[in-house]
Amino acid sequence: IEFRWAEGQHNRLPALAADLVGRQVAVIVAPGGAPGALAAKSATTTIPIVFEMGADPVAIGLVGNLNRPGGNLTGVSSLNVQVTPKRLEILHEVVPAAAEIAVLVNPTSPTTDSQLRNLQAAARALGLQLHVLHASTERDFDAVFVTLLQLRAGGLVVASDGFFATHSEQLAALTVRHAVPAIHQSRDFAIAGGLMSYAGSFLESHRQAGIYTGRILKGEKPADLPVQQVTKVELYINMKTARALGITIPLPLSGRADEILE
Repeated sequence: IEFRWAEGQHNRLPALAADLVGRQVAVIVAPGGAPGALAAKSATTTIPIVFEMGADPVAIGLVGNLNRPGGNLTGVSSLNVQVTPKRLEILHEVVPAAAEIAVLVNPTSPTTDSQLRNLQAAARALGLQLHVLHASTERDFDAVFVTLLQLRAGGLVVASDGFFATHSEQLAALTVRHAVPAIHQSRDFAIAGGLMSYAGSFLESHRQAGIYTGRILKGEKPADLPVQQVTKVELYINMKTARALGITIPLPLSGRADEILE
């Protein structure tokens, strides 16, 4: 198995994908969301590609049809991007007195514009004001939290993005250090001390991608394998962090949680 990792830097993906194509691998697995899948698609029209992403692969032009993807791509789509506005709603349940909420987005992500449109619509419905903050490298994080504290926002929603997913523990540590109620896509964020996470099941997505990769290695064609849709979403709440922040988690919300972390 040839591993390549862009360390969350989307601009490195085309070269990494081209390197794998040059090595004539049997199949390319792109589990890092839309940027990795798009880079792999641009690099080859012949080597089979299995993607994992939280976005709609039809909407971003990756495949023409979910049931018959055609070409050399298939994979798994979860609800990570689709449920980003729901993260705002859940955070609002936890800090209902907060009138202003910050949102962290990656400006290099192909799904950022659509996520922001949906977040703004959800904010208007809830009567909230959003402050949009940007980060695409680790160096941006400290400045983001300085700005966040200056804004006195009542909480932070982290948009869905592969870079934020791979840096979930670092973001969790920053929210703990600065006492910021926050919600992220990755359960690793909540496990590492962040307040909450809400997204599609990464475990189920990885399992489905692994099954498809095995089937392709045995001779099946990506064009004949429908894009799988993971509809299970998971809510993790770190109750220790809630207590440290002086937050009382509403009982209906804790009742919906897949796991309460003590």
